[in-house]
Amino acid sequence: MEILIVGLSHKTAPLDIRETVSFSERNMEEGVRSLVACPSVAEGLIVSTCNRVEIYTATSKKKVEEAKSEIIGFLADFHDVPREKLDPHIYTMSGEECVGHIFRVASSLDSMVVGEPQILGQVKEAFGCAASAHATGNILNRLLHKAFSVAKRVRSETRIATSAVSISFAAVELAKKIFGELTGKTVMLIGAGEMAELAARHLLSNGVEHIIVANRTYENAVKLAEEFKGSAIPFNELAQQMELADIVISSTGAPTTIIDKKMVKDVIKRRRNKPMFFIDIAVPRDIDSAVNEVENVYAYDIDDLEGVVETNIKTRSKEAAKAEEIVVGEVGQFLDWMRSRESFPTIVALREWAEEVRRTELAKTMKRMEGLSEVDAKRVEAMTESILNKILHRPISRMKKAAHKGDEGEVVGMVREIFEIED
Repeated sequence: MEILIVGLSHKTAPLDIRETVSFSERNMEEGVRSLVACPSVAEGLIVSTCNRVEIYTATSKKKVEEAKSEIIGFLADFHDVPREKLDPHIYTMSGEECVGHIFRVASSLDSMVVGEPQILGQVKEAFGCAASAHATGNILNRLLHKAFSVAKRVRSETRIATSAVSISFAAVELAKKIFGELTGKTVMLIGAGEMAELAARHLLSNGVEHIIVANRTYENAVKLAEEFKGSAIPFNELAQQMELADIVISSTGAPTTIIDKKMVKDVIKRRRNKPMFFIDIAVPRDIDSAVNEVENVYAYDIDDLEGVVETNIKTRSKEAAKAEEIVVGEVGQFLDWMRSRESFPTIVALREWAEEVRRTELAKTMKRMEGLSEVDAKRVEAMTESILNKILHRPISRMKKAAHKGDEGEVVGMVREIFEIED
């Protein structure tokens, strides 16, 4: 059997093409069932995310080319897209390259943001859907479970996912460094920028207890506060209410700063010098850089956060090299298992034939030795088993060694010919 991938991703296809062939939760199972209905596809599953649509299959080694054509045809027909529109963006892989790719995808080494955590869950969901549709078998079951264990190794043995690589996550990371635990902290959100909202959501998921929203349009503040189950305040009460906040995220469209050193100095005094963390995601900036001069105040603007992100991306790149070493080693182990499967039926057939010969000849001999005691009869039988095992040891070992080297085909063929083992 051969493992085959047909797919397209953010590296080969623009978003408008990826959208046309994506699978939703609603039509995924139908897609998987249609996929394995292709004559040359023995097993199959579909991974569909915003960045990739990849089809993993197992097929006969003799039918790889037919399978490629059938899978591309399935993709085009299922989504009613002209095949010629997909062809320039499609890639295919098989064998060792294919196994390594699946391990890298599950480990997020092939993701747009290396180390992002979502892809492993998406691959697991794809496998779960295919398995429940009975579209996977020995090959893909083993391959995907191996991919999950490789991803686990990569995450536990490298630091590929430990540092933030988005502005919003970087803000959370910095907040944790300042406060240690975020449990029970209060965030004030000023304005309604997308990144500020995202940062607020991440802070909430990391233990922040309450969100206060201030917006020049009070109705918008109320609406946003309802989303966070927080509270809204009029914009002109900003300075008075700020003392309640441990973290302030500002993202307005104001042409000049709206928070200055004097305002923050007064606030920190009312807070009795309890630390405050300011995140300014606005351009132009909402917060005067001089607020950093106030004791126990930590203010970061968009450039500071991007600097943190850039440093973390470099760290992840270094860790990705370590992760690649893990992937290469695991690919070798999986290929050994695949190759051993090629020689396994021959080994079984050879043993069955030899055992039949042994039993037949032993029965003939025993008929001529009727006076033999039970103990001696067992000794004779043990001797025939020992002879059989020693004779078979060399051809079986030779087949296993050939499988390990990847050239088992010739050796297995020779053994089958010598012992007249039929396919």
